[in-house]
Amino acid sequence: QVQLVESGGGLVQPGGSLRLSCSASGSLSSINVMGWYRQAPGKQRELVAQITSPGRINYADSVKGRFTISRDNAANTVYLEMNSLKFEDTAVYYCNAMNALRSYWGPGTQVTVSA
Repeated sequence: QVQLVESGGGLVQPGGSLRLSCSASGSLSSINVMGWYRQAPGKQRELVAQITSPGRINYADSVKGRFTISRDNAANTVYLEMNSLKFEDTAVYYCNAMNALRSYWGPGTQVTVSA
């Protein structure tokens, strides 16, 4: 089993920045992909950014150049640095971890971009 806990969400003005953290614990040796997804009200959950064990990184087109995913293997933590935030970035952000058998999710953290 893998447990994921997100933190760092909150209310920010357009153009502002936030950094999300995802602390992972449990059976992490099998995990080969970690990432961030988000779900806005009335919309499907979508991939925001993903990092694989070899270090390959993928971003949604909507966040390229503004968001940066990184990880600290020693601390079992994945980060999402979000800059130049827009109204449309408002959503619940979920941390995700995957191995060959299943996908794990954190409970989510709310990010609200509002003036």
